[in-house]
Amino acid sequence: MIQLFNVGKSYGGVAPALIDITFSVKKGEFIFLTGPSGAGKTTLLKILYRTEKYDQGQVLVHGMNIGKIPDRKLYTLRREIGFVFQDYKLLAKKNVFENVAFAQEVIGANKKRIRFKTWEALKNVGLTHKKDSYPQQLSGGEQQRVAIARALVNSPKIILADEPTGNLDPEISIEILKLFEHAKKAGVTVVFATHDQDMIRSRNHRVVVIKRGQLVNP
Repeated sequence: MIQLFNVGKSYGGVAPALIDITFSVKKGEFIFLTGPSGAGKTTLLKILYRTEKYDQGQVLVHGMNIGKIPDRKLYTLRREIGFVFQDYKLLAKKNVFENVAFAQEVIGANKKRIRFKTWEALKNVGLTHKKDSYPQQLSGGEQQRVAIARALVNSPKIILADEPTGNLDPEISIEILKLFEHAKKAGVTVVFATHDQDMIRSRNHRVVVIKRGQLVNP
C-alpha cells in the first residue's frame, strides 16, 4: 500500500530532514511512527500526502508514483488518503456537521450522499448529538473526533495521523486510538505518528522509529 525507497529530504539547513528512508506498509496494516520531536515524522507524513516534495528516492502510494503526479492531478492521490492533524484544523465558522460534510463537497458529492455519509461518520465517532455545535463549543477530544470523522467520511484507503492525541489526556487518547483501530479493522491502512511510548507499549502494532531523519528500525 505504501512503499518508500531511499527517500531523502532537505530544507537547506545543516542536517537533512530525512535520510535514506526505506520501508513499506502493507494494505490494512496499522503502524506507529515514533521518535522525538523534530525527528522527521511530520515531514514524512507530508511527503506521503504530497504537501511536501522529496529530493531523492521514490515513493509509491496505492501503486502511484507520487513524485510524478502533476499538481493539477493531486486529487487522485488525496482522495485515497485521510489526514488527521494534532491541532484538528476544523473550520471555526462551520458547525460539526458542516465541517465533516465539507470534505465531501470538495470532491463534488451530491447532497443526498453528503447527508448520509456525514451522519454515518458522526455516528461512528459518537458525535451525532453535537452535529449543530461549533468547534469552539467542543472539548479537545470532541474536536479530534470531528477531525477523524472528516478524514474517514470519504472512505479513504489510507489514514495518516500526525500526533492526533498530543494535546489530549491519556484516557481520551486511548478512546481516540480505538477509533483508528476500528478503521484498521475495516481495512484502512493507518500510519499513526506519536511520541507516546505508554500508548505504543499498550498495543501490539508494528513500530517504526525515526531519529534525526533516519530510520532506527524499518
